[in-house]
Amino acid sequence: MTILFAALPNFVLTIESSNNGDWKTHEVFKGYNPTSLAIDTKRVYCGTWDKGLLKSDDGGQSWNKIDTPMLNDKNIMSLACSRGPYEGNSKHGKLFVGTEPSCLYVSNDGGQQWAEINNFLNLESSSSWAFPPRPWTHHVRWIEPDKHKEGYLFIAIEAGALIQSHDDGKSWIDRVSTGPYDTHTLLTHTMAPARLYSAAGDGYFESHDYGDTWNKPTKGLEHTYLAGMAIDSADPDNIIISAASGAWKAHFFDANPESFLYRRLKDEEKWEVVTKGLPQAEGTIISNLASNPKRKGDFYCLNNFGIFHSVDEGVTWSQLDIEWPKEYVVQHPWALAVLE
Repeated sequence: MTILFAALPNFVLTIESSNNGDWKTHEVFKGYNPTSLAIDTKRVYCGTWDKGLLKSDDGGQSWNKIDTPMLNDKNIMSLACSRGPYEGNSKHGKLFVGTEPSCLYVSNDGGQQWAEINNFLNLESSSSWAFPPRPWTHHVRWIEPDKHKEGYLFIAIEAGALIQSHDDGKSWIDRVSTGPYDTHTLLTHTMAPARLYSAAGDGYFESHDYGDTWNKPTKGLEHTYLAGMAIDSADPDNIIISAASGAWKAHFFDANPESFLYRRLKDEEKWEVVTKGLPQAEGTIISNLASNPKRKGDFYCLNNFGIFHSVDEGVTWSQLDIEWPKEYVVQHPWALAVLE
């Protein structure tokens, strides 16, 4: 069974597959302003802008608030779960929560106890961090625990830095001059040790040495404001990204949005625009992307026109046959997660 979770501005839409190939949907958290989603084996976490952190252990049928004073009044912007090979068979992986203003919180027991990490605010580059729509502040846009090395942790500050720790946040390494400035999505892959993938407002970046050096393979990439990214769970070279010409075209309805999907199958190969089965670029808010963690070549795409599915490595897409009311079309989706 596949269950999708789509965070829209005022609710989370859960989409569950059935044995006959149909999908059933229901809305939860109306009025909650969900911002982020993360999955730890069978548990699903949902972060909100103004109502804390929630969890579900039954595929989204029921939810409970993780009631902790440390997070209840925080503006949550990002979530991540870590369950690498070094963590064994513990009941819960590490749970990371990123907020605005920038701070990081971590729990090792499923949200019962928490530690606050904010020492990265002492990095030299921090004086220049600022989120353009709210330049007086900034936030933790993305959290990526490494899938290979215990203690390796990467966080993207929007906007201003991609920083990393090799000791679970006790100390931090500042951004490097050749790396991305405005990372929106940062991924690692179980089959590619030391490799980092960054979809950023300043383009696409890759590192093969844990961020010591970076390259910028952009051949064929005509739109370089990037937001979403997904990598084939069985192929670290098959990458899908969502792109636009700039932030306004990516995110704002009053700017006549226009966005695109690109695909690259091999390292250093040319990026190609993907269109078959997707809505036209004009009018499309930039897409959220996710890969199926257990199926090769299986991708999902969420934008204001619906949810789209590819089973052929992102070459062609089909829209899920679910109800998508007109009021969804004028909303900006924020996150997409796949539970298999």
